[in-house]
Amino acid sequence: MLTFVLGTGRCGSTLVAELVARHPDVGFVSNVDDKLSRLNLKGRWNNALFARSDERDPSLRPFRDRRRALERGRLRVAPSEGWSVLERQVSGIFPQPTRDLTAADATPWLVGRIREFFDSRIEAQGKPMFMHHLTGWPRSGLLSAAYPEARYVNVIRDGRAVANSWLQMGWWDGYQGPERWYLGPLPKAYREEWEESGRSFVVLAGLGWKVLMDAIEEARQQAPAGHWLDVRLEDFMDDPRGQMEAVLDFLGLEWTPQYEAGFARHSFQASRGQAWRRDLNDAQVEQLERVIAKPLLEHGYELTNPRPAHRTR
Repeated sequence: MLTFVLGTGRCGSTLVAELVARHPDVGFVSNVDDKLSRLNLKGRWNNALFARSDERDPSLRPFRDRRRALERGRLRVAPSEGWSVLERQVSGIFPQPTRDLTAADATPWLVGRIREFFDSRIEAQGKPMFMHHLTGWPRSGLLSAAYPEARYVNVIRDGRAVANSWLQMGWWDGYQGPERWYLGPLPKAYREEWEESGRSFVVLAGLGWKVLMDAIEEARQQAPAGHWLDVRLEDFMDDPRGQMEAVLDFLGLEWTPQYEAGFARHSFQASRGQAWRRDLNDAQVEQLERVIAKPLLEHGYELTNPRPAHRTR
């Protein structure tokens, strides 16, 4: 079975993807496969090497750093989104499209490329499940056209935390404005909200999160019944074992003693979810909440100063 772990980026989906990949029955594309994309490696030993690397260094924590292929002078294999290898071996459509990828994009040629990419790795790795991690647009409409049986684990995080994190990332291209960022033009209503804010970059980051959440909601509605699972990062950090049990159950994977040994090596830091309260001032938080109040409330997040004046569109 093929499953995809999805998220907006800076949402904790890396943590969930790595915990899924730790299961001995799960294969994946690794950072080494991606860095050596010209070789089109199939990753036969990815799972075993990933487990072994963490056994040697249990201090490595998936939510505390972005792991590199070369860690402390040695090669370390870990799950990767694989943008370079996907672009080279499948199509340039994957890395940064200006909109979500849907079933309408599924030309026979592209579906064939997608299936060749994943089928060859599924065969080489010989695992009952193959997991791939994707952030940004969900792309599930296109992927389901190639794999109707695919399942999706979508990781949701408080939009204020996501926006705050984006603003601090060197790769975030929102500072160039929505005319040049990878999400494409803002919908008219969202553009008006940005203009009304004085073109605040804090607001723009929130609108970017809202654009992706809109696409994720549409993708969820199009997914077959029983093929989509939402996981809130905050719930995961409060009860990692219980939430991970739910994820494995959704994927049809058992919590084995071998999996327990790997899971026990992880630490979880719930405190990081509140950094936006420190990093943004009160006026910026109020502006941000004004434009993303609706999706925040829909996903169970409380506003700092709930008032009728907050927009809900």
